[in-house]
Amino acid sequence: MIRAANGDFLLFFQIISEQMFLISLTYKKDLQELDAHLPAHSAFLDKYYQAGKLIVSGRKVPRTGGIILAHQLTRTELEQILTEDPFYTNGLADYEITEFTPTKHAPEFKVFTD
Repeated sequence: MIRAANGDFLLFFQIISEQMFLISLTYKKDLQELDAHLPAHSAFLDKYYQAGKLIVSGRKVPRTGGIILAHQLTRTELEQILTEDPFYTNGLADYEITEFTPTKHAPEFKVFTD
């Protein structure tokens, strides 16, 4: 709440600063080696889908890496989480994190920005 000098309430609102993150993975090893770690990578993703931190993920086309969209966490939390990924721990991929503030979305995506 913000009060004017005379004590009147000027504005009452809750600020929700919902940052989102686009994580771009670039594979550093051949696909055969990546595929050997795919079940563990999938389990890693499942853990954070269940925690409500991930929205969507998938392979790039052509298959040179992947994309993950994350929310409801800080950049520091995200960086820590990514160190648990078997693709990271086994040196299979590089990670590029892009942080952004969603300003427009289709009505169906409102649930992710509230």
